[in-house]
Amino acid sequence: MKLYECAHSRTGDKGDISNISVIAYDQKDYEHLVQHVTAEKVRAHFKGIVHGDVVRYEIPSIGALNFVMQQALGGGVTKSLALDPHGKCLASALMAMDIPEKSA
Repeated sequence: MKLYECAHSRTGDKGDISNISVIAYDQKDYEHLVQHVTAEKVRAHFKGIVHGDVVRYEIPSIGALNFVMQQALGGGVTKSLALDPHGKCLASALMAMDIPEKSA
């Protein structure tokens, strides 16, 4: 299944750092996200785009995961030649990531 089937996201940036939150539509799906949307899998998903560390923070009270990705925006908004220097499209790209189906 695609990540967007059980979660939505928000994104932000600061310099060359992209910050993406993955938020479960339903709190009951949070543990599925914790298990399958790891920092390692997110880094692999953004291979060739994110050149630094990816750190995951868990926010169970709101059913969210927050990923902080270093060296992700081509040097930052004022330095990048990318069409999307803020990295807003990275949230959409992450939502297209495949994760296992939820078990019943």
